Amino acid sequence: MSENGNHLVEVDSLVANEFAVEVNGETLSGVFSVSGMTTFKLDGDRKAQTLPFRLAKMVQRDGNNPFNKWLRETISAKNSEARPTRTLSVVAIDDGVETRRWTFSGAYIISVSYSDFNSGSAEMIEERVTIDYADVSETWSATPNLE
Repeated sequence: MSENGNHLVEVDSLVANEFAVEVNGETLSGVFSVSGMTTFKLDGDRKAQTLPFRLAKMVQRDGNNPFNKWLRETISAKNSEARPTRTLSVVAIDDGVETRRWTFSGAYIISVSYSDFNSGSAEMIEERVTIDYADVSETWSATPNLE
């Protein structure tokens, strides 16, 4: 809070390290970052665009966890027109309370790359995933009565 004249003004802010990612409602563990998330942009014809974004996450050995299952299905269908889709949510959290949620419906993986394998490094290998989607909705979870 900061003082403004004789009134206290509460500053509402989010810290970038307080977030969660869910696939079909299940929280993914080991997500390092979400980047390039653009949830609203109009093209030259004033039509809404969907723009891919990226997840960076740890490589996990359990082939049946929600993300690895999605990845396996995507790789199996790589030459097919049908893409395995999921509902993916990015959740902003402030002091343990969900404040905003972006839900990407019809989300599908369009690329996967990995950080360098290096025998001289102790860093975790990152799985860098680019995701596109059919639609996005935004929920203001911390504001029960939107005007």
